[in-house]
Amino acid sequence: MKIETLDQKHLKTNLAQNIARVILGGFLVMAGTSHLSWSRAEFLAQVPFWLPIDADLVVILSGVVEIILGLSLLFFTSRRREVGWVVAVFFVLIFPGNISQYMNGIDAFGLDTDRARAIRLVFQPVLVLLALWSTGAWQAWRKQQSGD
Repeated sequence: MKIETLDQKHLKTNLAQNIARVILGGFLVMAGTSHLSWSRAEFLAQVPFWLPIDADLVVILSGVVEIILGLSLLFFTSRRREVGWVVAVFFVLIFPGNISQYMNGIDAFGLDTDRARAIRLVFQPVLVLLALWSTGAWQAWRKQQSGD
């Protein structure tokens, strides 16, 4: 039987967080796979024009990273807090692609109006927060900051 300290027990994630983490992990694996196959052209539309790297390479590499992050969310539960921070940073790093799609009026993923593209921009910070919340990363950081 594993004996936990009070601190470890306090940092456990609850059922809702675990369900959200699994859904987010599955979403990332699916999105990453689609980067490499059926939605490649759609993802090309999100690569900013100013990025000095081949757009197709960006789509492939970001797809591979998404698959790795998704699998990490699903299977590296002992490191879930660290993975949560990495996933959150990833969502921040790809945000310029969403901004570029909006600023340049590029249609992709059914986002064919400025309004639809603007609404999508709101959801990127939600993904960042979801990554931090579902893995317990935010709660662990707050606990560390408070000195408990």
